[in-house]
Amino acid sequence: MKRLNYAFLRVIAALIIGLVLVLFPNQASEYIVITIGIVFMVPSLIGLIGYFVRDAGKRGRFPLEGVGSFLLGLWLLIMPGFFAHLLTLALGFILLLAGIQQIVSLSVARHWVKIPMGFYVIPSLLLLAGIFTLVNPTGVRSTALIIIGIGALLYAATELLHWFLFIRHRPDPVSTAITTAKESGEVEDAQIIDE
Repeated sequence: MKRLNYAFLRVIAALIIGLVLVLFPNQASEYIVITIGIVFMVPSLIGLIGYFVRDAGKRGRFPLEGVGSFLLGLWLLIMPGFFAHLLTLALGFILLLAGIQQIVSLSVARHWVKIPMGFYVIPSLLLLAGIFTLVNPTGVRSTALIIIGIGALLYAATELLHWFLFIRHRPDPVSTAITTAKESGEVEDAQIIDE
């Protein structure tokens, strides 16, 4: 069940990021950086205020990591353009990893389901899009972000397709081990004895 939840969380995150990057490529990277900055600032600010509101005798150690988190968030808010370039590189790297992950996942799934070679096309395109973004990050950022957005949407769609066609047919390791043990004669069926 956890594997299902994580897979759908990855799909939802990829869909949201892909749609934002495709629909708003010029503003998306800076808005994502500003959002990350706010995410860093708000909890650290709450922690710092909580530290100073407590009685002096009940205060623990000074929340130095809260100050660092607040300063990083402030830096992200002040210089979103600089970090938007780094974000483009990070998203390109994530796209590269997504392509590799899908290729490996399909290769592993070949052990229990027949997978046509055509299913490797989109993961290969994701891999190439990630490489393109990493090789040419200083090109037109909006073009790179549109490519990353389309890649994220393709990743989400193929991840759902792979789950419906292949991954849900994965054999349960516990029942497979019990069946193998029964076939080899290591385990015998139990009988209930009435007293």
